[in-house]
Amino acid sequence: MHGPASPGWLLVVLCAATGAYCLLRMRSPVEEQRRTAGGEALMGFGMAAMALPAAVATAPRWAWLAYAALFAGTAVRALWTARVGSHHLHHLMGALAMAYMAATMAASPGHHGHAGTGIPLVTGVLLLYFTGYVLRSGARLLPVSAPASAGPRTLAWADRPELSQACRLSMGIAMLAMLVTL
Repeated sequence: MHGPASPGWLLVVLCAATGAYCLLRMRSPVEEQRRTAGGEALMGFGMAAMALPAAVATAPRWAWLAYAALFAGTAVRALWTARVGSHHLHHLMGALAMAYMAATMAASPGHHGHAGTGIPLVTGVLLLYFTGYVLRSGARLLPVSAPASAGPRTLAWADRPELSQACRLSMGIAMLAMLVTL
């Protein structure tokens, strides 16, 4: 994506770390957790690759087209799995956003594709969606008091819901940053 190198590298590290954690979550004994973690790992690593600062690694047009094809395929898979759970709709939106950004970069590599023309409709809709998602995800991380009868729960660190929610929040923030610099 376009923008200064330091924030770009921070995005790369954040997305790669999130992708790595999601890979570790794939070891969960819970099947749905493993399936979700795989899609999130792909998004994390894909976002890390796309966030590489342009000054360091200017990707050729064919690479952006490959990203667009990869994430379009991911969107089709997310659409298929969305029929069983609403969280997969978010995966669909994320995959569509990645495919859109890659296609935009393929159309105008090396410079701002929308400079001087305002925010395109698709970019604006994606910005609104991910802003809402980030706000909702952040609110879900706020502590709530547990019932006294609940007792302590022992969960494997890869199955802790607050960690997976924090990863989703960080990827949502990274997606916003990438869309803003598009």
